[in-house]
Amino acid sequence: MTYVIPGFEYQRVEVADGVELNVAVGGSGSPVVLLHGFPETHLMWRHVAEDLAADHTVICPDLRGYGDSDKPAETGPDVYSKRTMAADIVALAKALGHERFALAGHDRGALVAFRAGLDHPDTITHLACLDVLPTLDMWDALHGVQAAVGFHLYLMAQPPGLAEEMIQNSSDTFFSYFLDIWANDPEAVPPGVRQVYLDACRAAVPSIVADYRASAGIDIEHDKADRADGRMLAMPVSVLQQDWGAALGYEAAALWGAWAPDLNHSTVSCGHFMAEEDPDTIAKALRDLLAR
Repeated sequence: MTYVIPGFEYQRVEVADGVELNVAVGGSGSPVVLLHGFPETHLMWRHVAEDLAADHTVICPDLRGYGDSDKPAETGPDVYSKRTMAADIVALAKALGHERFALAGHDRGALVAFRAGLDHPDTITHLACLDVLPTLDMWDALHGVQAAVGFHLYLMAQPPGLAEEMIQNSSDTFFSYFLDIWANDPEAVPPGVRQVYLDACRAAVPSIVADYRASAGIDIEHDKADRADGRMLAMPVSVLQQDWGAALGYEAAALWGAWAPDLNHSTVSCGHFMAEEDPDTIAKALRDLLAR
C-alpha cells in the first residue's frame, strides 16, 4: 500500500544544483508550507494538511536528506546547514509560484523554518515552530544528567563515521525508539505509516546524521552571529511545545521571546508528534496564526 496525503498531487522540484525535493501540494488559497520532523516524512502533516487545504494552498515537502527527496553527500558543513535547507524551501515555494508564504515546522523542520524566518524575512509571512528550541538555546538548555534525554544529539554530533555505522547496523531499533518514547498516543502513528517512516530513515542514515551534525556546528555559528547582530524574527510567530522546560530547568517562552517580539507561545498536553496526536489543536493554532 502506498501512503500519500489524500487529494494532494505529488511532484519533484529542483531547489538547488542537483537537488530535488519530493513535495505534496493540495488545496487553493494563500500558501502554507509544512516541514516535517525526525524521524518522519511529510506524511506527519497528513491530517493538518487536509484541514488547511480547505482554504489554503498547502505544500508538504520531504526535507533535503529525508523521505523521497534527494540526499546529497555531506561534502562540507554547508550541505545540511539549516541555512541551506531553508534556502531549499524558499526555492521550492518560488518554483511553485509563491514569492511569499507562511511556514510551519516540527522538530527538525522547525529549525529549518526558524532559519528561513531569520534569513528570508521578506518571504516568510508567518512562522510556526512545534516542539523545539532554537539550536543555540537547545544546547545551552541541556546539562547534567537531564541531558540524557538528548543522547541522540550528542551521538550524531560526532565526526563522520561512528554514528552512521552504529545507527545503520540497528536502524529500525534506533528510529523505533523515538517513535515509541516520544508519543503519548502510540495509535496516532498507525503501523503502515510507522513502516513508511522506518523505511525512509533506514535509507537516509548518512544524511540524517549530517543534518544533526550541522546543528552541533555550523548552525550554532549562524545563530551566534545573528544574536550578536541583534537579528530577530520580524513576522508573527507561534510556538507550541511540550513542557520540556519544567524537566530541564528553562523558561521556553522567554527563550523564544528573545528571538520573536511578536510571539504567541503555548504548552500542549499531547506528545511530541503533536500534528498526528492532536491535529485539530495544531490546525486551529495555525489558522489562528494566519489570522494575525
